[in-house]
Amino acid sequence: MDQVLRTEDERFEDLPGFAFAPHYLEGLDSFASLRVHYLDEGPKDAKRVFLCLHGHPTWCYLWRRTIPVITAAGHRVVAPDLPGFGRSDKPADEAAYGFERLRACLIELIERLELDNMVVVGHDFGTSLGLTLPVDMPTRIVGLVAMNGILATGDRRLPDGVIGWRTYNANNPDLNIPGLMAKANRILTFGECRAYGAPFPDARYKAGVRALPRLIAEHAGDPGAELGRRARDYLGRHWQGASQIVVGMRDPVIGHSAMRYVHDLIRDCPRGIMLEHAGHFLPEWADEFMPSVLASLTRQEQARREAGAALAAPKPEQSQAARS
Repeated sequence: MDQVLRTEDERFEDLPGFAFAPHYLEGLDSFASLRVHYLDEGPKDAKRVFLCLHGHPTWCYLWRRTIPVITAAGHRVVAPDLPGFGRSDKPADEAAYGFERLRACLIELIERLELDNMVVVGHDFGTSLGLTLPVDMPTRIVGLVAMNGILATGDRRLPDGVIGWRTYNANNPDLNIPGLMAKANRILTFGECRAYGAPFPDARYKAGVRALPRLIAEHAGDPGAELGRRARDYLGRHWQGASQIVVGMRDPVIGHSAMRYVHDLIRDCPRGIMLEHAGHFLPEWADEFMPSVLASLTRQEQARREAGAALAAPKPEQSQAARS
């Protein structure tokens, strides 16, 4: 791999609302020379692990409001920074980034950390990645939460907002990330907007930011498209876990219609949680909707346990035969 950049630790000091300890993995096969950062909060022996996957152009700072809600319920949260983002190392060559390569990095992280009984929580590009994981890790993943993101299969037109954002991103190679976050999230403070830009001192560090929107498969032969189709078929036919869709209704990029499609392709997905006043960067409103998400997942798990117990219980005629 060519030049790899590492953001200085000083840029991550005293970020608003972000008092989480960093953790690192090295020696991954997918990005052999890189150090990959992740957060690991909550009890390590928790029954349930929530794997939170950020999107574009954010990093695990996105989950600072989500993590306390989940850990307060007794669960563990692991939130990685994709290579090129956050405190993870950043290849300077845009060609170093690929959908399947980033996905392989996540699978290696899951295996190295021995994560099991996982709920995969995705936002934006994290949703696109996260929805493909169950097809190859069916025994590890028991739940899915999708927020304002899509599953790209190459045989369905991408939402106009996604195509427009891809063009905008290409035309702004030194994307003003704090400015973008301020415009899209009026609830953020100036310090929070600046925190989103902390990993990227200058344009050299933004190769991943420039590359990511192009990794969403637009045509059937694009990298990742066949994987998306396999995931679509699996989620529609074989998925047996809990799921929840959450939609920020003021999202101009991935709106309600795109999320309705995601909802419909997941087997037995309950009605989505709609936030009329929320925009694209939905985890910024986590205090409002995450308790409902946890409650929904719990209800679905309980219903499946009860259905399984009912199927396993002996029928009345079987009980009568046993007594005869």
